[in-house]
Amino acid sequence: MPKKIRLGILGGGGDSLIGVLHRVASFINDNYQITGAVFNPDFDASMAFAKEIDVPLNRIYKDFDTLIEEELKLPEDERIQVCSILTPNFLHYPMAKKLLDNGFHVICEKPMTTSLAEAKDLQKSHEKAGTVFALTHTYTGYPMVRQMREMIKAGALGKIHKVDAVYYQGWINTIIHDKEKRSSVWRLDPKKAGISSCMGDIGVHAFNLVEYTTGLKINELLCDFNYLYEDNKMDVDGTVLVRMGDHVKGVIRGSQVATGEENGLAISIYGEKGAFRWEQERPNFLYKLSDTEPTQIYKPGHAYNSELSLDGTKLPAGHPEGIFDSMANIYKGVAKAIRGQEYNDGEFPTMTDGVRGMNFIEATVDSHKSGNTWVALEK
Repeated sequence: MPKKIRLGILGGGGDSLIGVLHRVASFINDNYQITGAVFNPDFDASMAFAKEIDVPLNRIYKDFDTLIEEELKLPEDERIQVCSILTPNFLHYPMAKKLLDNGFHVICEKPMTTSLAEAKDLQKSHEKAGTVFALTHTYTGYPMVRQMREMIKAGALGKIHKVDAVYYQGWINTIIHDKEKRSSVWRLDPKKAGISSCMGDIGVHAFNLVEYTTGLKINELLCDFNYLYEDNKMDVDGTVLVRMGDHVKGVIRGSQVATGEENGLAISIYGEKGAFRWEQERPNFLYKLSDTEPTQIYKPGHAYNSELSLDGTKLPAGHPEGIFDSMANIYKGVAKAIRGQEYNDGEFPTMTDGVRGMNFIEATVDSHKSGNTWVALEK
């Protein structure tokens, strides 16, 4: 068994939801050991959290630059090999770039950067570095999403006609109607979140899922945003029409003010032979629809599933797995890549997905600001 990969963590301390998701995911398949970190910009808080989760205190650093400087002084077989970036959006680009430029592998939360220009610059750094870069579009790790991808690739739907992806949440609804609150949340601050809230945070997941499962690229889009208040500069709701070809069209819907919704990501893909439907809140069920046959339901852990789906299933059929397992499958794929092992190109999103995502986000903003016109994505 290879030695565990030495993992560094940037951000994700305290009661961070994304922090515990990444930490648990890194442990699930026994591939990683958290070796060092900057959990919090407050050094005392970072040290206190390290004590709480039992990470060596001598590898907890006062800031990101110190982590890089001190880790590079260590022998190669002792220093951190890969860093997970779990900070607010505006820190993703500078941290990822410096890590790549210094030879580290990177696992980064989305969106990868706050602009397409930054994403392209990061892509150049990655090409020069030759290290592994993974973007945590978590939902690509679900076995039934992977099963859908492999079945579509094998022709199960024939020619695709239409896609319909939706990601509805309601959490900002409790904040947006209070002027003081909406002025203090970082996701509604363009300086920290970037140019988009709803599409930048959740709409991009739906976009990624469409391209991941269909194997097609979105060529053009038309977007209409809702901001709710004049003083709110960030979209909190939006609808995007997409064109993936002359006769392949669809819609991506996103909202952070869909009252009562929790984490309502779902995707439907319609083709000449049938259709697939999958919902994140019921992730163990993949529905195959037909005009001529009864609806079929695929579930994880069965021999009829693809190799990629089964590789991401840890328990026998009938034992539900969830979001931690989905993220763990991405970490598992990254571990294979770092070790130079063979892996399926669907095991983790890459730098290319990050650039595509930023292209999508900027195009939605441009489309809305130009009066809801069609905007082409770069090829």
